[in-house]
Amino acid sequence: MNYKQTFIGLFIIFISFLFMACSTTKSSAEKVVESQQLAESIKDFKFKFNASYANPQNYKSIYLSPYYDVKVSPDTVEAYLPFYGRAYTAPLDSRDSGIKFVSTKFDYEIQKGRKKGNWLVEIHTEDTKRSYSLYFNLWENGKASLTVNHPDKQSISFQGTVIAATKEE
Repeated sequence: MNYKQTFIGLFIIFISFLFMACSTTKSSAEKVVESQQLAESIKDFKFKFNASYANPQNYKSIYLSPYYDVKVSPDTVEAYLPFYGRAYTAPLDSRDSGIKFVSTKFDYEIQKGRKKGNWLVEIHTEDTKRSYSLYFNLWENGKASLTVNHPDKQSISFQGTVIAATKEE
């Protein structure tokens, strides 16, 4: 086998891996811009929480499909999350299972967390059948957690990501 052909083949493979590695990483400037956009979005109360894992009490973590989320805007909170755990009162309609609601009347509070780049957001609904309390722990790198309290169910927490809300959401 010709050493020149082998060298050229290895060089092409090396360049291919180099381009793939460079295209998948974000520059530090892009990360700073994204974290600033997310910070503004949280302060303006316009963000979306995408749940990846459910952590029910007394059960193991459950991986979730990418369709579960909570959309937050200044005038509406819309939740579509599963529920695992003990329900103290069973719903009459099976479509009422899970944590699914749209609220336009709610109280909320945003506080800076203890560490830099961390926010704590509390939401208490007033116009749902029973009031929900949502406690978000949001980070500027996009990581987030959520704990949901409901009077008829055990509390449940979720891990996932937070993104700035887009105009069409």
